[in-house]
Amino acid sequence: MTSDHRLQTAFWIGLGLFALWLLYLLGPILTPFLLAGILAYVSNPLVDRLQKLRLPRILAVLVVLLLIMAVLVGLALIILPLLMEEAGVLLARLPEALVLTNEKLTPWLRTNLGLKLHFDPGSLKKLVAENVASLQTVIQHLYQSLKIGGVALIGLLANLLLTPVVMFYLLLDWHALLARLDKGIPRAWHAKAVAVARDVDGVLSQFLRGQVLVMLTLAVYYSVALSIAGLPSAIAIGLLTGFLIFVPYLGFATGFALALLVAALQFDGFGPVVAVLVVFGIGQLLESFLLTPFLVGERIGLHPLAVIFALMAFGQLFGFFGVLLALPASAALLVGLRELKAVYVASHVYQGRSGGPPA
Repeated sequence: MTSDHRLQTAFWIGLGLFALWLLYLLGPILTPFLLAGILAYVSNPLVDRLQKLRLPRILAVLVVLLLIMAVLVGLALIILPLLMEEAGVLLARLPEALVLTNEKLTPWLRTNLGLKLHFDPGSLKKLVAENVASLQTVIQHLYQSLKIGGVALIGLLANLLLTPVVMFYLLLDWHALLARLDKGIPRAWHAKAVAVARDVDGVLSQFLRGQVLVMLTLAVYYSVALSIAGLPSAIAIGLLTGFLIFVPYLGFATGFALALLVAALQFDGFGPVVAVLVVFGIGQLLESFLLTPFLVGERIGLHPLAVIFALMAFGQLFGFFGVLLALPASAALLVGLRELKAVYVASHVYQGRSGGPPA
């Protein structure tokens, strides 16, 4: 009986390791499915609540999907007008930028680097004519990059289109899928597996609540701080940065780039640029060393150092998608480690029942 139990345990451990290897190998293909699964897990309580209000499940799923799309469209309506406005400002101020460059930058280049440049439409045309060969090489490399980027863009668009379709079917058959998984659990392990799954569900719920608090806190911080710094479109940039924080690095990088662009287009010296650097530097410190470790890590039982390590380790193993899954996956693994610790503490190895204490 003991041999059968060990054989069964080894089988399930091997199956789990094989599943992890397969997940790593098929990561790019599974991305829309995993993303849809995460969104379905987050959205299912809302679908269930709408269903309790006597709304047919298929209609409840459609309502939730439309709500998510409305949020994404709202974010797009925030960022696209901002980009168009700043692009218009850039084109309008280009002559002023050339004058400012001639007055400020070219003397410094002449004094420190010995470069004699003069930026105006005529000199720029002359510079292009004198470096046609080099420009052709650059354009060829750029074209190759655009082809590669175009393929990546097509893949991204395919994932974006596939994700809501997969999410729709997952939400529609959510409880049926869970019932099938429940039937596939060995009966001897059923009670323990269900208890562990409930613990994981509770931990992930705490994680999501903490992440929402981080997003709201940073959205308020960036909006207020950038407004105090006198940056145009401060509220739009602050809200965008805060709400995109759930994707590590993307929210910060997007907001930081937009804020720097807006600050530079003011042509008011280095003051606005320095203000943006200070605001986003403090924001990154708040997010990395205070908000995420204590609002998210504390709620899922992870030490702040463990949170930082999880982000780095999952990012190294699985890339960008690994960073996205680092904290929830760590939360789930933490539950498993707690169970293993309990088994270890109750074992003969820890208790030392098979033999007496060492002499």
